[in-house]
Amino acid sequence: MTDFSENAFQKVQMVEIDAERSDQRIDNFLLTLLKGVPKSMIYRLLRTGQVRVNKGRVKPPYRLQKGDVIRIPPMRVPEKTQAEEPGRGVLERIEKNIIYEDAGLIVLNKPSGIAVHGGSGISFGVIEAMRKLKLECKGLELVHRLDRDTSGCLLIAKKRSALRRLHESMRQGDVKKIYLALCKGKWRGGEQIIDAPLRKNVVSSGERIVRVSADGKQATSRFAPKQRFKQATLMEVELFTGRTHQIRVHAAYSEHPLAGDDKYGDKEFNRQLRNFGLKRLFLHAYRLRFPWDDSMLEVSSPLDHELEQVLSNLRR
Repeated sequence: MTDFSENAFQKVQMVEIDAERSDQRIDNFLLTLLKGVPKSMIYRLLRTGQVRVNKGRVKPPYRLQKGDVIRIPPMRVPEKTQAEEPGRGVLERIEKNIIYEDAGLIVLNKPSGIAVHGGSGISFGVIEAMRKLKLECKGLELVHRLDRDTSGCLLIAKKRSALRRLHESMRQGDVKKIYLALCKGKWRGGEQIIDAPLRKNVVSSGERIVRVSADGKQATSRFAPKQRFKQATLMEVELFTGRTHQIRVHAAYSEHPLAGDDKYGDKEFNRQLRNFGLKRLFLHAYRLRFPWDDSMLEVSSPLDHELEQVLSNLRR
């Protein structure tokens, strides 16, 4: 595959897709290939047809096929300042939170407060730190994403073939995702399926907000109570779809918003929970189960000390 240097953006490039790069979304491919090019520019190039596949226009979700030829136009890229890199403290924190690793896969218990990747004012994230830790692994890619404030199980593929296998399992619905979430108030009754379509909106400030909307994309979650407290309920949440902010929006839609959620939550409830020691969003990717190496692999990560202490304080 073409190796892009800094001055390669000054002329038209033609890139042919090999088997290793097939079945990848065109937008994700370009984001990886064109390091330093702003995300907004890449989507503008796709929208205006300046990036073409086999001489035709494609939309961002288009999945590349072996033999596809991509035309990448010349572009002017602002000169970058030296990017901040993850320090030794961050690298040690990431490394000690690896809970599973084999030849093709890493499972990380992602700490809250660290983004999964850099961008939008964030110098670096988990994937940049992992690439620095694992210099021998040239194909490290995120399999999925977690919000910056969400902790727990995060899958990172070590090579392209592993990424394709895991993405296919996700498309087939073979990946079981279980979260732990602390919700406002006492949940009445047992488990409940919330099937409410979600639509992304952008408000005047430029902030992305997700709303329940009849013309949105299908989104289905299972909420099941695990522990009830006077002020809140600890819920087990299973995702059947993977929409942006799905658990947070579905929880608010059910009138039981998540503790510590400053976007979709209840300000007064969040203030009360700070008295119990909660300083972050109470949402944790607790368990993943998926097909791997001819069997089912199940990985789990316990709640961190801070969240366990909040539950202990609520019990008292």
